[in-house]
Amino acid sequence: MRHQKTGRKLGRTSAHRQALLRNLVTSLLLHERIVTTEAKAKELRRVAEQMITLAKRESLHARRQASRIIMDENVLKKLFDSLGARFSRRSGGYTRIIKLSHRAGDGAPLAVIELLDQVKEKEKSEAAAKKKAKRGLGRPKAIKKEGGKEKPQTKEAKEEKEKKGKPAEGKRKARPPKVEERRAPGELSAEQA
Repeated sequence: MRHQKTGRKLGRTSAHRQALLRNLVTSLLLHERIVTTEAKAKELRRVAEQMITLAKRESLHARRQASRIIMDENVLKKLFDSLGARFSRRSGGYTRIIKLSHRAGDGAPLAVIELLDQVKEKEKSEAAAKKKAKRGLGRPKAIKKEGGKEKPQTKEAKEEKEKKGKPAEGKRKARPPKVEERRAPGELSAEQA
């Protein structure tokens, strides 16, 4: 029985498992969101939260302890400069695991593990998009008419539509005349003869 034996072996030797988790935690802290298997994500969560807790201490000893796990100096700098400050008010629970579907090749359950507090960045980008729309810099929205046709709101949008070769509202392209007589392949028409 495996009483009092925590952690997953992940089908690897201890050295391979340690190297895997080092690489995963470095990638997670660099990109702030990665896709991996559920079991790896759950193991990675333990290591990532330890690293962020070390970053919150902001001491030389904590930096050296983290450098034993994180091999990339740029990620270590990011961890202590920005991530430690970002999670300073939060006491644990710095990551989120979202379950995905199964992997196509072997059917392994996949999951996304990401750092929390990314909402601020998303809100900033959404606010910038709203400002652009208010100033008229964004893509014009379309209003549905009763007939199901879209009518652009701005004059610029109408001009762009006309430039692309699409007819403006109310104008139609002339259709080519229908050919009355059909001829067999290789047969010459009256104009060619």
